[in-house]
Amino acid sequence: MTIVTNTFKEKRNKIYIHSIIYGLPLIVLIYLYFYSNFFAPFSIPITSMNHNSSLLAFTPLTKEKEKPYEKLCDYTKGRWIRDMRGPLYNGTTCNIIKNKQNCIVNGRRDTSYLNWRWKPDECSLSSFEPNIFLKFIKNMNVAFVGDSLANNQLESLVCLLSTVSKPQRIRHQGADSTYYFASHNTNLSLYWAPFLVKGDQRRKDGPPYNKIYLDQVNELWAKNIAQMDLIVLSFGHWMDVPSIYYENDSVRGCFRCREVKIKYKDIGFYVAMRKALRITLNDIIERKVIKGNGLDVIVRTYSPTHFEGSWDKGGTCSKMEPYEPEEKKLKGIDADIRNLEMEEFEKVKEKAKQNGLNLDVLDITNLSLLRPDGHAGAYWNSFPFAKGIPKKVQNDCVHWCLPGVVDTWNEIFFEMIKKGKTI
Repeated sequence: MTIVTNTFKEKRNKIYIHSIIYGLPLIVLIYLYFYSNFFAPFSIPITSMNHNSSLLAFTPLTKEKEKPYEKLCDYTKGRWIRDMRGPLYNGTTCNIIKNKQNCIVNGRRDTSYLNWRWKPDECSLSSFEPNIFLKFIKNMNVAFVGDSLANNQLESLVCLLSTVSKPQRIRHQGADSTYYFASHNTNLSLYWAPFLVKGDQRRKDGPPYNKIYLDQVNELWAKNIAQMDLIVLSFGHWMDVPSIYYENDSVRGCFRCREVKIKYKDIGFYVAMRKALRITLNDIIERKVIKGNGLDVIVRTYSPTHFEGSWDKGGTCSKMEPYEPEEKKLKGIDADIRNLEMEEFEKVKEKAKQNGLNLDVLDITNLSLLRPDGHAGAYWNSFPFAKGIPKKVQNDCVHWCLPGVVDTWNEIFFEMIKKGKTI
């Protein structure tokens, strides 16, 4: 009995000794953990604070995922990655989508273009939150001014927001279309102005060229600036067609003159685009000073096309997946127009700031360039292959299917607002 007891005591002592030896490091780690977490808030050096981050200085225990980015994210550089979550809406749940962009309803069976998400290289792009977006634009008049790509973006935004609040379509101050969100007393409007400045579009039953007045802003939308709180400018595609340019009621030059037998000097369209954007931005700034209304302006950069061949000679956009960044580089007309827009923005940015106007750029050119699969293509027509494969099907490789790529534009728009870049 004694032998058994002594043996048990010896084993117990050995267990205690081993427990102390192996357990001591764990005890020390636990002690250090609680010590550092308890005392850390009281030992932050003053040098860790700065004049515009006082909130962060007094909330050191904020979870990492709740912290805002310390520097603004560069959303222009990144890649498209697979995301199987799918869109917030579809062509059935949102009935405002133009028929020509309602690709699935028009018979597009390949829906893989819906399962991609833009991933910036240096940060993450959070999902669109319609409730929060509506809070940001409460009691505001938001105006999309420009061409059919402006309408493409407006419809995307209305569809995203309508998942939580149903809008009513109303008539509003000269706008071509307006959606009123009664829940937040907010208007989202489209003002058709494909040149931003005054101009007459070419017509089938009229002159086969545009007439563009480079020294006169288009009053059809500009006369309503005093009632606008946020303006998103979008143009470019209507400039790349035969045109005559006027300044001071005299012909300044033309573009693609020979095609329509115009005997003026061909000056290209870059000069015209630059002048049109410049006078538009300066006019907005001047009217803001006169009217004294708070105003924010966003220049949305050029949206690339993806025609494989000429658009009017059977060109298609048949690629089924995004490009990798290494496959497709921004160059040519896409790069030129985007650079032009950025240069004109930089020229007036300081002037805008001095006059109390918030001016910013929604740069979507590169991320859109990598998405040839996102266009309406043949499915801007209703069931184009229902009776077999015809010899020729007109493709739309300019506009985008909804839902689709344009929703990402609005996700970045949301980030700009959320981070205080714009509003």
